[in-house]
Parts: sequence; C-alpha cells; structure tokens
Amino acid sequence: FFPQSLRRILFGGTFHVFNYEWRKSFFQFRDPGSELSYALEADRGGARAIQMVIQARIIKYLLFSRPLSQVGQRDQELALAAALSDSLWLAGQEERATVTLVSEDYCITPHLDYKLDNFTEKQLQLFTFNKKEDVWKFILDHIQCFKEEGSHGVILFLYSLICSRTVDALLNLLLTGRASTHVFNGTLQFGEDGQPLERPLQGVLSRSDVGYLHWSREQMDRGGLPQLQVGSMLKTPRFPVWVCCINSTYSVLFSLNRSLLSDWRMEHQFQLYYYNGQNCQRSTTRLTVTHPHHWEALSTEADPEKRFPSLEMTIRTKWDGAAIDWNGTDPFY
Repeated sequence: FFPQSLRRILFGGTFHVFNYEWRKSFFQFRDPGSELSYALEADRGGARAIQMVIQARIIKYLLFSRPLSQVGQRDQELALAAALSDSLWLAGQEERATVTLVSEDYCITPHLDYKLDNFTEKQLQLFTFNKKEDVWKFILDHIQCFKEEGSHGVILFLYSLICSRTVDALLNLLLTGRASTHVFNGTLQFGEDGQPLERPLQGVLSRSDVGYLHWSREQMDRGGLPQLQVGSMLKTPRFPVWVCCINSTYSVLFSLNRSLLSDWRMEHQFQLYYYNGQNCQRSTTRLTVTHPHHWEALSTEADPEKRFPSLEMTIRTKWDGAAIDWNGTDPFY
C-alpha cells in the first residue's frame, strides 16, 4: 500500500513513526503586521530544518516586493504557497509536482509489523501538475492544510516532496538508502589520498535561488577537524538568502541588498539579518559585516561560544576574516 511505502522510504520500515514534535509541526507565521510578520515559528526538532528552508524561500519571495515588517495575512498565504510550490517544482526536476492531501477516512488495516501513527493510515490524495503555476494555485486554494494547527502541515509537505521526485531519483534513494549529502561543487573523482574513488561523488552543479552555510563548534573544539566543505555554488546563491546549519540547528540569514552577491563593491561593508525561528526571538537581528578585515579573536574569555560566536564563524565561512558588529545586541549564538 502507498502509506506503507512512504513509511519505508522515510524510516526504512513500517514500525517507526513520526514523534510528537513532527506530528504537531505546521507552517505558522508570526502575527500579521508585526516586525516578524514574515517569519515562521519553528520549535526545536527534526521538522525545523524543513521549516527553515521554507522560511528562506518565503523571504526570497517577499524580500524585494514589500517591507518585511508590513506583511499581512494574505501576503503570508501567498508567500507560503510560493515557497511550497517552488520546492515541489524543483523536486520534480521542473517538469512536474505532486501535492499530497489527507482525508479523514482510514485506508489500511495495520499488521503486526505496522505501528499506527493515526495519520499515514488515512486516505492520502495525490494531485499531480505539469505546470508550476497550477501547483501554486492549488496549494493556495488549500493553504489551510499546511498552516492550521493540527493539520500535520510539515509532514504533508514532506510526503508531497517525496511524491514529486522523479522515478530515477526515488530509485536512487531506495537503492542507496540516501539522497546525495554532498554540498561541494561539481563531481569529486579523487579521495584525500589522491587515489581515484571507486565511485565518484556527485556535488552541486549550479547555483540555487537560496544558499546554504554550515558551521559546527563541536568540530572546532575537537582540535580543528575539517568543517563540512560547502562549495561556492551554495555559498553564492542567486538571492542573498541562506539556510544556516549552526551546531546542527537550522536558521536563516539574509540581506536586503539584492546586489550583494553580484557586485563585489557591495561586500566591503553590508548588513545581514538573522532569524532562528524561536519564540524567544522578538525581532530580527541586524549584523554589520566589514570585509575584508583582519579579524582576530583577542578576547580572553574561556567560553569558546563567547570567544567565537557560532553565528560569526558561520558568516566567516563565506566572508573569510570579516569583522561582525552586532549593533548593540548581545551575541546570543
């Protein structure tokens, strides 16, 4: 049955289920018209990674069309529909996309090796489209299925993402047990020892609309183990918006200057804005970045997080040696 196949793809079997954090997750905005009206709420947990990628696409959609502090409820819905449809269309290799919705009817009788999650067993309805605009319109018409409490909106989107993949991509996922995890540029033919790899590793071949930055303090504390090497394709996206994985926690960094990545003169000194999705963040954090700059960590603080704020170190993976001014905000990450 289709629900069982989805569970096998996600968990490798039918006895594992989504935990409580996943089941309660949906795409919920902050209050319309507030300073953070562009922002999604994202609790800690596995669903946060997906929410922050969608957050980055929402920012890309809104960034140059209106002030981010003047986003109304309808603007939020339009932006969310655009972000979800963009992601599904890309997953379908820009040829097709599938949206998964759920009814209240149960469609399977569980076996001994199947653990109920009271969601996947319901009748899942698949709607496939061959035009991107049709995907966007359909999601907009059913936006409550993704943004209402109790809708399991993030899981529905995840199922839609899986169903939008091409047959070849799904076959590769089933055969190897994983999608590509490599974020370097191009194809890696040789290992660190200089010997040819038995199977070349496929990385990122082109720039994307939204970028990616990565930093791990644990790797630094272990004596300078090499950080995950994110290639320039992901570090330099088409829009100045980055999903950040900082100490295994996901957040978003962005600039209001669309020319930041296309005009090198803009990179001498510029503003970046940071949002981590947590309820405790009441306003968007503004950072001033000066680059190039001879940055040195002269502080005698014993706490490495105070000497090397992880957000600053993440920014320096893109702008090496940059000095970062928190503009009066106490460094909190």
